[in-house]
Amino acid sequence: MTTVLHPGDALTRRQRLVYVIVLGALTALGPFTIDLYLPAFPALEDDLGVSTGLVQLTLTATTIGFGVGQLLVGPWSDKVGRRAPLIAATALHVLASIGAAAAPDIVWLGVFRVLQGMGAAAGGVVALAMVRDLFGGLPLVRMLSRLALVNGLAPILAPVIGSQLLAFTSWRGVFVFLVAYGALVIVAAMFLIVETLPKERRHEPGHSSLGQRYRVLFGDRVFVGVALIGAMVFSGLFTYLSASSFLFQEVYGLDAQQYGYLFAVNSLGIVAGVQISSRLARRYGPQWILAAATAVLLVSATTIVVLDSLQVGLVGILVPLWFFIAACGFTFPQVQVLGLANHGKEAGTAASLLGALNFGLAGLISPVVGFLGIGSAVPMGSVMMCTSVVAIAALWLLVRPRTVPALGH
Repeated sequence: MTTVLHPGDALTRRQRLVYVIVLGALTALGPFTIDLYLPAFPALEDDLGVSTGLVQLTLTATTIGFGVGQLLVGPWSDKVGRRAPLIAATALHVLASIGAAAAPDIVWLGVFRVLQGMGAAAGGVVALAMVRDLFGGLPLVRMLSRLALVNGLAPILAPVIGSQLLAFTSWRGVFVFLVAYGALVIVAAMFLIVETLPKERRHEPGHSSLGQRYRVLFGDRVFVGVALIGAMVFSGLFTYLSASSFLFQEVYGLDAQQYGYLFAVNSLGIVAGVQISSRLARRYGPQWILAAATAVLLVSATTIVVLDSLQVGLVGILVPLWFFIAACGFTFPQVQVLGLANHGKEAGTAASLLGALNFGLAGLISPVVGFLGIGSAVPMGSVMMCTSVVAIAALWLLVRPRTVPALGH
């Protein structure tokens, strides 16, 4: 007789597939909101008559809104359940997308981008919390790796889709697309998502006080360490995303469609990283995969700086960049697993902190490249080197891989 340790253990393969598809769509809303208009940066710069730095600040506004929204939605979902915060926040996203499409200047666009980010925050937080509600041990690793695949692919594929949209619409049309996407997410949440946090579990010890949940999380050095690793890795990836449209279109002369194809090739790195990572974690442990991946991040970023300084050309950027992006794919599911594994009672709050640090720090760090000037790949690679160094330090000083226990089954 099989004992069901977690609610998700009783789900059929088909039911799990439905959860992966729907929660994956929810998770992708945030990255799509942030990255879909990256190929439109040069056009937006010309249309609104503003500088590169100001255009990048609209990206920063979105990530800051995303971080703040996650801090609000995560604890709220621990208190009232998952579905209501999800639907309310996504409705805010749809309204803000309408506002962004009609924004008359860069200031109003920035305001609506903050609100868009806050609204999109629900998808990622609630999806992670729902998976933790349902699964534990190695099944949790498998489900999070599938969501991480979507979450890792979305920031890479979004500019591809955005570049194709720009072939027949303006940057405002990109936001109209987001209106439609957000509306579909609301419909999916209303009809395909059931409540995974029943009322009786909301009153267990650990759910009664937000302060208590924060004390538990910040008192866990492994959680703090992996949260910092995740934020640094995402900041490195986001530095590339925010600089790439200017670097590859204005410095190397690619058009919007060629730029989109470049992202499609890079997306293979995310796919490979996430899929291989999830399989290796069952044998070697998430902490050791992080050790190898963070080392590859540093070597790849350093190689970009060195080869570009030697004027090797576009290939000298693209090859190490592919390995950098693949290493990001290796880290994403392992950060989520180690961050959530021991925090089932405060899963929403834990997921919100992981996400808020990711997008908050990425939003603050990535514009540095724009203000340094994007005349070459050296500023981008240098920032990516710095984030990799901090990630490595967090792993060995806070997480301490040898002290992390093995995951259960």
